[in-house]
Amino acid sequence: MTGSGWIAVDAGRIPNHWLPVMLWNVIDKRTRPYRWREVNAIIEATEHDNSCADADHAQESDPQVTVDYEALEAVSVSEAIKWAESQPCPVTLYLYDLGAGFGDEEHFTSVEARSNDKNDN
Repeated sequence: MTGSGWIAVDAGRIPNHWLPVMLWNVIDKRTRPYRWREVNAIIEATEHDNSCADADHAQESDPQVTVDYEALEAVSVSEAIKWAESQPCPVTLYLYDLGAGFGDEEHFTSVEARSNDKNDN
């Protein structure tokens, strides 16, 4: 079911239970890409990416479940992926080196540049 937005998982007593896939995109901003034990992770609704040039477009989520911005510090890449998958709407996961991303507002600078792409067209 590639591209369907659903995956089959073994949900304990319910074999082949279908769950929605909420991690739709990963943007890896790490300068040390082989460091997986501790990273900073940020998620945003994938629909925020619609403003990027050449982006696939996601439908807008219900405002009551939309993740505008959430962050975790010092988590493993695996934990970040599991966290992103547990969200109530489709999200883009941004990975940063430990100590980067949200602490120095690097992420918001990137988002501002992303939003400006839309105005350049």
